[in-house]
Amino acid sequence: MANEGSAQSTSIWPLPKFYFQVEWDSEKVLFQEISGLDVEAQGIEYQHDDSPRFSTVKMPGIKKSGNVTMKKGVFKSDNKSWDWFNEIKMNTIKRKTVTIKLLDEVGAPVMTWILANAWPTKITGIDMKSDDIEVMVESIEFANEGVTVANA
Repeated sequence: MANEGSAQSTSIWPLPKFYFQVEWDSEKVLFQEISGLDVEAQGIEYQHDDSPRFSTVKMPGIKKSGNVTMKKGVFKSDNKSWDWFNEIKMNTIKRKTVTIKLLDEVGAPVMTWILANAWPTKITGIDMKSDDIEVMVESIEFANEGVTVANA
């Protein structure tokens, strides 16, 4: 009997990326787009004195993670991101753990990304045009000190 697709294997198909949630301080914040979940190990080149080859050896160095950018629609009386950003005072900011959960069709987390010691570095407000009928979208950029990935 042919497989009609009702019992598909979870290991054959890639995960869809359209259903996710973001949390910090027990608040669930709705975002429509997330980018920049990247981690990099900086390379260190080293040449040993008595190496028989006339070339360098490459070793992994310090890991760093890039800033994560999130875009969301603007809702009336929703200032969570602005409130957090406005806490920046003379080189101090409350750093928080930001959790991004990719959800399956029933709302259970499938993958989780955790941004350690995150804080907002930039908020890009909306463009206003009187002849435009698009939804207002703002962009928030978060610095962090490492991204951890966990699978359910």
